[in-house]
Amino acid sequence: MNRALTVRDATTRASLRQTFQTLGYEVIPFKKTQEQVLQHVPTDVRLTVTASPAKGQDATIDLTVALAGHGYRVAPHLSAQQVRDRAHLADVVARCREAGITDVFVIGGDPTEVPTEFKDAHALLVALHELDHGFTDIGIGGHPEGHPSVSDDVLFQALKDKAELAHHITTQIVFDPAVILRWARELATRGIDLPVHVGVPGSVSRQKLLRVSGGLGIGESAKFLKKQQTLLWRFFVPGGYDPTKIIKGLAPHLGKADNNLAGFHVFTFNDLEPTEEWRTRTLRSLA
Repeated sequence: MNRALTVRDATTRASLRQTFQTLGYEVIPFKKTQEQVLQHVPTDVRLTVTASPAKGQDATIDLTVALAGHGYRVAPHLSAQQVRDRAHLADVVARCREAGITDVFVIGGDPTEVPTEFKDAHALLVALHELDHGFTDIGIGGHPEGHPSVSDDVLFQALKDKAELAHHITTQIVFDPAVILRWARELATRGIDLPVHVGVPGSVSRQKLLRVSGGLGIGESAKFLKKQQTLLWRFFVPGGYDPTKIIKGLAPHLGKADNNLAGFHVFTFNDLEPTEEWRTRTLRSLA
């Protein structure tokens, strides 16, 4: 992640500068996460906290509330596989309201041993809207590369159903800007008009990626590593992975009428110091 982001077009530069100023980071609720965030991340960087199958939904809310108390704008992941029932959901909502949390990200999540009455993200969204939840920004996940065993029509319809209950979409990690752009244009064609935040990995060490791929069980942000091992090796082959390729490939299309691409969301895997260094370095190059 050491390459400079060179953009000559003034309009694109201005759009990217705004994007990097409002970039969001995803963090994992580990023991030292709060300490790492306070040490390396300014409070004007938006955060999301994953729902870790290994630690449970309440650990996500604990960290979210703690970070909000330090002045961060934080969105917890709510996982349909970890919120046990409506009473548990109501408790989560109450804790968020008390802490002044207005953002949330709703996912289906990886299966756990926790019994739950919610079969998927849509069911959890419906239950959430039956409460006086107070959230003003509800995010849902998007999958530009589709699913090998589910048709595109079924996937787009499921996304459309969820989109009616949400405010933005954040994609899983995809390495090909053309695939993301084509998918974003298809969303617009199908009448799904939510802003799309493109998920990109942060400045993550190879050692961290190997540990993640070894099965730490840290939730949505690691799925692509655990289930699609061929993608993992793009981080290791010479010239294989460089987030500037994704960003530069999509930057000219941000805000265009044929898609709803709105910016980027960084999956940090808790490598926060190098990721923030990259963000600030990029902002300097765009100034």
